[in-house]
Amino acid sequence: QDQLVETGGGSVQTGGSLRLSCTAPETTYTRYCMTYFRQAPGKEREGVASVASDGSTYYAGSVKGRFTASRDVAKSTLYLEMRDLKPEDTAMYYCAAVHVPVGSWYCGRAAYEYSYWGQGTQVTVSS
Repeated sequence: QDQLVETGGGSVQTGGSLRLSCTAPETTYTRYCMTYFRQAPGKEREGVASVASDGSTYYAGSVKGRFTASRDVAKSTLYLEMRDLKPEDTAMYYCAAVHVPVGSWYCGRAAYEYSYWGQGTQVTVSS
């Protein structure tokens, strides 16, 4: 069974930076669309940043210009660099993946479209 392993997260002050990592099974990495979701207490899970099989990226408006998603194919790892963090970024962050045709540009925006999930990592930003 495919599993995603997340690392990173933690606590920072407003304006600080963090990096999240998500490692997927090596043999099928480029067949995935991968997305970071986040969920704050009392709120719905929302997609934050995605990297499609063809390498194209998508960002939610609330993080555009502050977050950068990238992948290292050799390491089968997705990274989320977060800078200029704000208290409203505080949430549990989850890495998710779904199989897509190799080279596909498509990445779903909804959580139900994803088959595989990481364990989640907490990001806390204090003012």
